[in-house]
Amino acid sequence: MEDFYYAGGLPAVIEDLADLINRDALTVNGKTMGENVAGSRCHNRDVIKPTSDPLTKEGGLAVLRGNLCPNGAVLKPSAASPELMNHRGRAVVFETIEDFHARIDDPDLEINETSVMVLKNCGPRGYPGMPEVGNMPLPTKLLKRGITDMVRISDARMSGTAYGTAVLHVAPEAAAGGVLALVENGDEIELDVSKRRLHLDVSDEELSRRRSLWKPPAPPSERGYYKLYYDHVTQADRGADLDFLVGGSGVEVTRESH
Repeated sequence: MEDFYYAGGLPAVIEDLADLINRDALTVNGKTMGENVAGSRCHNRDVIKPTSDPLTKEGGLAVLRGNLCPNGAVLKPSAASPELMNHRGRAVVFETIEDFHARIDDPDLEINETSVMVLKNCGPRGYPGMPEVGNMPLPTKLLKRGITDMVRISDARMSGTAYGTAVLHVAPEAAAGGVLALVENGDEIELDVSKRRLHLDVSDEELSRRRSLWKPPAPPSERGYYKLYYDHVTQADRGADLDFLVGGSGVEVTRESH
């Protein structure tokens, strides 16, 4: 971060991205984005690379699509294992984070390094609140064998500093009736990051049968903010906002608050 500061910092980055951002956008200090960075320049191109000479061809995030995530899912390639970026494996399913913690270190759990760990009901509605549990710890019995990464899929999120081949923010989430809710142990799942693809190898007919048997989870409460949030929170691809607030906040301050 010190190198970044002396290379020009965020103003230099914004100036480099001039063609990609709205320089007329008003900021909190009353000036526009363009006014705030006027005259900024980079002093060290080894630290802040120009768009004409990027550090890598791929960006820091990959948005995946497929029948398992019709509205998208997110993976961080820089944190993933290269050998898992194109992977096919059998699902090991955990219905909740409590289910995960209760069984992940069970020595009898049928799981190996080729398995795909699937965690449900940790999205905006399902938890509720989309917790930071997407980087599921690996089973102790595999860690003891030197296995340090596996493909993990969930509707949760994780820290930006976390590592591993973790597919996050699956939308729609399980609690909202997304296909994630229908995944069963043993299902084959294919991840192909180069093609931005995440596919559940289950026929549409079988998924329809499973959906007919699926029941949504009960709200965490029948009243109060929990119920309000559960009923109105939008999916991860829509920002996990409350639907009745979308587009309606504005910036006008109508009355003094002190």
